[in-house]
Amino acid sequence: MSANKGIPEDSSVVMPRLFCRDAAAEMDFCKHTFGAVELNRRAGPDGKVAHGLMTISGEMIMIEAEWPGFPSRAPQLDGSSPVGIFVYVEDVDKAVERSVAVGAKIIYPIQDQFWGDRIGWIMDPQGHVWTIASRIEETTKEQRDQRWGGQFGQIGEGERVNALVEVVAAKDWHRRQEIKKTYAVGLGKAYFYFGATGRALPLF
Repeated sequence: MSANKGIPEDSSVVMPRLFCRDAAAEMDFCKHTFGAVELNRRAGPDGKVAHGLMTISGEMIMIEAEWPGFPSRAPQLDGSSPVGIFVYVEDVDKAVERSVAVGAKIIYPIQDQFWGDRIGWIMDPQGHVWTIASRIEETTKEQRDQRWGGQFGQIGEGERVNALVEVVAAKDWHRRQEIKKTYAVGLGKAYFYFGATGRALPLF
C-alpha cells in the first residue's frame, strides 16, 4: 500500500475560493475573460451551481455559491472587496475589453507601471476585484528603485504625506489633477499602498 502524498501532484498549492451570488455566472465570466478551463461543477439542492473548479493558465481557482451554513459571502458591488486577484495575461488591453463586454466595471484604467507591467483593475459582476497585467518590459532592481525614487524628488516627506492624505479623499480624476497642481509634483502614474487598508491607490 503506497503512502498518500500531502500535496496532490495535479493540484495547485494555493487556490482562491470566490464566493458568489451566482456561481454559474462567475464561471462564465472567467471563461470569457481569461479563457478559463472548467474542470468540474457540482449542483446544490436547488439545482444551481454550488461549486466549480477551473484553471486559468493552468492555475486552479474555485467558484463557490453562498451557503446558509457558511459565513463567507460575496463582496459588495462597489469595488471594496478586501481581496484582489492578480492575473498575468498575454494582452491586458484585450482581456480588460473582454471583461467589460460581459459586465465588468473598470476600477482603475490600464496604465504602464514603473516595474515593467501594464495593468488595469476591474470588478467583475459578482463584486470580485481583479488586477489584470501583462509584462511589457523586463527591469532591474536598480531601474525600479530609480524610477520609484524619481517620482518623489520634488517634494519633502511632509508634503508627500499631505498629498497622500488628500488623494485618498479625492474621488475623481479631476480632483487628483488639482492636487497634483497644488503640490507641483511629478508623481505620474505611481501606485501607493496606503495605511492599514493595504489598497493600491493611483495618485494621478
